[in-house]
Amino acid sequence: MEAVRVQVDGMRCGHCEAAVREALETLPGVEQVLEVSAARQQAVIEGRPDPALLAQRLEEIGFVGMVRDD
Repeated sequence: MEAVRVQVDGMRCGHCEAAVREALETLPGVEQVLEVSAARQQAVIEGRPDPALLAQRLEEIGFVGMVRDD
């Protein structure tokens, strides 16, 4: 399975990290959340989620997110 980097703008603290982790864990196509970092404003997941659904889910909880190509 491939690792996918997700830019998540708006995370400020551990509570934000936990909310993002929980939201990502429930997405179809996400096998595992490997990392969520407010300091780096990113999450790293294992799997193949739908990028549009991922962005929508993060928006629903108050963040701006998108899959990174790097």
